[in-house]
Amino acid sequence: MAIALRKPEEIKKLRAANKIVGGALELLRANTKVGISLKELDAMAEDFVRFHGAKPSFKGLYGFPNAVCTSLNQVIIHGIPTDYTLKEGDIIGFDIGTELDGYFGDAAITVPVGQVSQSDTALIACAKDTLYHAIDHIHEGMRFKELSLLMEQFIKSRGFVPLRDFCGHGIGKKPHEEPQIPNYLDGSNAKAGPKIKNGMVFCLEPMICQKDSKPLILENKWDVVSADGLRGSHYEHTVAVINGKAEILSLA
Repeated sequence: MAIALRKPEEIKKLRAANKIVGGALELLRANTKVGISLKELDAMAEDFVRFHGAKPSFKGLYGFPNAVCTSLNQVIIHGIPTDYTLKEGDIIGFDIGTELDGYFGDAAITVPVGQVSQSDTALIACAKDTLYHAIDHIHEGMRFKELSLLMEQFIKSRGFVPLRDFCGHGIGKKPHEEPQIPNYLDGSNAKAGPKIKNGMVFCLEPMICQKDSKPLILENKWDVVSADGLRGSHYEHTVAVINGKAEILSLA
C-alpha cells in the first residue's frame, strides 16, 4: 500500500488534532500524583478532548474500552484504566489519540509518580531520548528501515532493548496507516524499503524493555508486558516531514 503524501491543508488539520493530544498529555502529566486512580485520569483526559471538539479515537478502536491507554509499571503499552490508585515510586505511561474533522492525532509519555529509582529514571529517559534522537535525524530520502535501525542502536546504547512485534505507524484519515515503523531493524538490510518523503505524516513510538524484547499479552487481552517481567517505558510523537525535516505535530 502506498504511503500518503499530505497536502499543507491536511497537515494543518493533523496538527490541530495532535495539538489536543499534546494538551491532554500535559494535563495527565500535571495530575499524576499519589492517590489518583487510573480511571480518574482517563476520564479527565476524555473530558479535555471532548471539550476541545474532538473525539477520543482509542475509545472503541479494535474494542478498546477507554480513551487513554494507562500502562502501569511492568505494562509497556495498551494498559486498560482500572481503579488502581497511584503510589509513590510507580511509573505510568499515557497514550492517547484524537479524531478532529476526520483527521487523527496520537502521542504518548511515561511519567514518574513522586520519587522513583535511578533505574526507572533511566528507563523513562531512554524512551524519550530515543524519540527525540530519531526525530532530529529524520531527513527526506532516508529509508524507514534506516530510521528503525537508528532507534534500535540508540536504545541498546543505553543498555535497554526495544519491544518486538509492535511499532510506530503512519497516521492521517485513519489512526493507523502505512508504513509500519518498528523500533528495530526488521531483516538485515537497512537500505531496503520505502524512503521518507516530504508530506509524509507518521508516529514514532519507542517502547523500551529492560532485558527481554519478547512481548506477552496479559489476560485482559490488552496489557502488553515484557517476558522479563520488568518495568518498561513508552514515548510517542506524531511528526510531519516538511522541507526535508521532521516537525512534531503533537505538542500542546
